Amino acid sequence: MNQTSVLRRTPGVLLAGLAAAVLSGCVTTGSPTTGGAVTYTDPKAVETVTTDLGSTDLQVIAEKMTGSLIQHPVVQDVIKKRQLLMASPVSNKTSEYFDTRLITDTILTQLQKNGVRYVIEGADMQNQVDELRRQTQSGLYDKSKTVKTGKMQGAKYRLDGSISSIVKKDASIKDVFYKMNLRLIEIETGIVEWSDEKDIRKQVKR
Repeated sequence: MNQTSVLRRTPGVLLAGLAAAVLSGCVTTGSPTTGGAVTYTDPKAVETVTTDLGSTDLQVIAEKMTGSLIQHPVVQDVIKKRQLLMASPVSNKTSEYFDTRLITDTILTQLQKNGVRYVIEGADMQNQVDELRRQTQSGLYDKSKTVKTGKMQGAKYRLDGSISSIVKKDASIKDVFYKMNLRLIEIETGIVEWSDEKDIRKQVKR
């Protein structure tokens, strides 16, 4: 092979080597983004990952409050007379953030399974009002096939409550005490017809 031939082939060899180096760099410097294996577990299994409120606490609170409510004579009367109930948001007075609507939604769902009817409130009520206005005021719908306003029904009773916490810790242990209070209030009179509470205590050793 003469010198001219070698020189002619050198650029191609260099380019091939450069491309290989770049590709090799891309492969070796990147790190995989995959995590560990995902598995399904029993949603009712006891969850003790942290001292924060978790799924087990939610289930325990909902079962306690629902069971107590259903047995109360006022709620039995509500079921018989087909009266309506509503739930105000539970006040979060703990030292951590979580969506308290998880509690009220779970309790309402369990109550409905036992025959209690409830009406919507808050953000859901705004969605309801928006839909009524869209059907009756937008001019987009055949009026003979739209809903009528002034037909919504008010609740006779409402649920409200709060959840609080006390946190104690030192170098070796962390102790968290939660208290959930719930009340059933007659809306017209403001009388509390029922109330109950549930205590939860969790500890972790450091």
